Amino acid sequence: MTMDRNETMVTATDAIAADIAALIRGRQSKRGFLSQAIPMATVRRILSVAKYAPSSSNTQPWRCYVVSGDARERITEAAVAAYRENPDAMPVQYPFFPKELPNPFSSRFNTFRGKLGDAQGVPRSDIVGRRRDVERQFRFFDAPVGLIFTMDRRLEWASFLCYGCFLQNIMLAARAEGLDTCPQQIWSLQAAVLHRELEIPEGEMVIAGMSLGYADNSLPENRMQIDKLELEDFVSFVGT
Repeated sequence: MTMDRNETMVTATDAIAADIAALIRGRQSKRGFLSQAIPMATVRRILSVAKYAPSSSNTQPWRCYVVSGDARERITEAAVAAYRENPDAMPVQYPFFPKELPNPFSSRFNTFRGKLGDAQGVPRSDIVGRRRDVERQFRFFDAPVGLIFTMDRRLEWASFLCYGCFLQNIMLAARAEGLDTCPQQIWSLQAAVLHRELEIPEGEMVIAGMSLGYADNSLPENRMQIDKLELEDFVSFVGT
């Protein structure tokens, strides 16, 4: 049996679609990493792919700081110290959630936080344990590479849409390299430390951080099954 050119193209397209779907489904936020080093050439490849994210009228609002080695150690220690000094009132760059998170979002939030706490062995009532977990975030969950993302303060909130595309590209490109990530809004609370340690201009807003490395999948929190909505729960098909 032989295959004509069209059949070969269809088969190749199906394989590519399956690979992309597997990458997307395989991306999970990991909260613990191995110490295994990452060549900077690999980080460059990831970011070189991610830069093709769409942005409004090609404005490309992103700026990224890659921290590793001694710089990573210096920044994480400074961030943990700043958190310990003022754990309950770190200045925000932008709000994460409204003061009263409405349903169904609050229900999803509480379900997730409950699962994560169970996996980590840290119930919501354990303030000391929860603060210890926050400190792990400010250590990039022990990942060897941390990424810090900023955006020009003169831009409007619509640029956050573009930024989301860029961050997703990074996470998918990392999976293609066999690496894992954890996007971390919480790093925006460390703007003062990051502006000082990375010499970030005051005109740049800290958007988020990201841990990058090889996940330690022996940790229960890295094996959590995350529930996703069914199509019928968030899609309306009109005109079909």
